[in-house]
Amino acid sequence: MNNYETLSEFSKDELISLIEIYSKNWLAMDGVWFQSVERRLGMDEAMYHDGEVWRRFTVIEAKRIKEFLKLPDNSGVEGLAKALKLRFYANINEDRIETDGNTLTYTSVNCRVQRARERKGMPFHPCKSVGIIEYTEFAKVIDSRFTCECVSCYPDITDSDCCCKWRFTLSKENGTEE
Repeated sequence: MNNYETLSEFSKDELISLIEIYSKNWLAMDGVWFQSVERRLGMDEAMYHDGEVWRRFTVIEAKRIKEFLKLPDNSGVEGLAKALKLRFYANINEDRIETDGNTLTYTSVNCRVQRARERKGMPFHPCKSVGIIEYTEFAKVIDSRFTCECVSCYPDITDSDCCCKWRFTLSKENGTEE
């Protein structure tokens, strides 16, 4: 029996639950390798490798989502909003997407990574530097005209109502704007 046959035995609701399990498993794997490096070599070394992992992974993820959604190149704010909703952790983190003209603001209201570290008595993950890599590279795959700026992210929290917040602005490159 191949995987398609196995998966076709499940209901839509069961498959949605399975996607949640897969998302949680992937996020757990991300945390396990990070914490292994953090314990052995320290936070600075773990952050270096985390940045390198996200620099490559986020592009792969964005390309696959873009292809799945059949988004054209430079699909603008609307395309980015659609793509962000399908990221591997989108269904397990509480987030919010707001658009205003050529700007999209993505807010992670509740982040499983930070909540897990908090439960374990660990310091928060200083994710701002890696987040800049992750969100910038993801957005540029969807539309190369995007710039990304951190509004609030640990350790530089400016909005205590969320875990992190990112602003994507579509430039008027070549005189066009979505």
